[in-house]
Amino acid sequence: MSAAALLRPRRRTLALLIAALILLVWVARAVTPRAVLAALQQLTPVELLALLALNLLIFASFAGRWWVFLRAQGHAIAYTRLLAYRLTAFGISYFTPGPHFGGEPYQVLAVVRGHRTPPAAAIAAVTLDKVLEMLVNFAFLAAGVLLLLTQGHDLGHILGAGPAVQLAVYLLLLLALPAGLLAALGRGRHPLSEALRRLDRLAGRLPKRQQGHAGMIPPIWLVTLRRSEAQAGLLCREHPRALWAALAVSFLSWLGVIGEFWLLTAVLGLQLTPVEAITALVAARLAILLPLPAGLGALEAGLALATRGLGLDPSIGVALSLLIRARDTLFGLLGLWLGSVQLWQLAAPMAPDLGPPANIDRQNPASPA
Repeated sequence: MSAAALLRPRRRTLALLIAALILLVWVARAVTPRAVLAALQQLTPVELLALLALNLLIFASFAGRWWVFLRAQGHAIAYTRLLAYRLTAFGISYFTPGPHFGGEPYQVLAVVRGHRTPPAAAIAAVTLDKVLEMLVNFAFLAAGVLLLLTQGHDLGHILGAGPAVQLAVYLLLLLALPAGLLAALGRGRHPLSEALRRLDRLAGRLPKRQQGHAGMIPPIWLVTLRRSEAQAGLLCREHPRALWAALAVSFLSWLGVIGEFWLLTAVLGLQLTPVEAITALVAARLAILLPLPAGLGALEAGLALATRGLGLDPSIGVALSLLIRARDTLFGLLGLWLGSVQLWQLAAPMAPDLGPPANIDRQNPASPA
């Protein structure tokens, strides 16, 4: 690999850190530390404990979809173990660029090495878990943005009418991605492995100096991914109750997120209308979609802008973001610690094994094309 190729990730990381620094500087100039501290001092120990307890319940639901999909394939793993793995995956995702991705390979590794789950079944469960998470998240965000636009205030006032409409369109397009992927899997298609196969062929036609490395994708990866897609498709068709159960878990999680956000605003002394609360929540959720580690700077700036657009002191928004960041950092660090404890159990070498199709298969779902 060339020196330029080695420098590209470092340049991207540096650019992201500069962007985060710019946002943090803007936030520091928009508010005063004394006002932020005054807002945080309103919290009592009882309120902090209530927030922590509610967050523990919400996070406990995050492994629900994964547990449902593994169980539907005949792999009954203790929920507490999956929750520990999910917490570690959250820690990995949170502290890397793009806080919604990064920990999924660890989830696959944990159940494959720790519980002898066939790789195809493990990847299928994690893929469906992530697709449904994205589907429900984008659906709530798109619905929230459309609601605010139809109400004719708040979001349009903060962003301007044009950017607000563009945001709604972008969210609908993002919503179409997981929806289309889920529909394709349910129809027996293999969109991910087919896309990687075509990418591999395209890379093979490029001159050597334009390739990151020769042999871009190992054939065994394509075979395993194709089998996992076939497994996911069979699960969708033969176990629709598992899909509905996973969707129910997702909606319950979102209800918990909404309730926790409302409680956060209440303990900070805010008396927001439902539309105002949705505005602030949408701003917070959109901010962490930006490809910054832990949404650094974006979360603070997003909530400061949202509260200022609502006619409130932006210091309240920054205080709100600090509470959210303290919560996520606590869970992220706990997850990384658990991962370090689990690592020695997963480090034992295993022979490569694609594994037989899980017991939901009634026919050979895929051939290694």
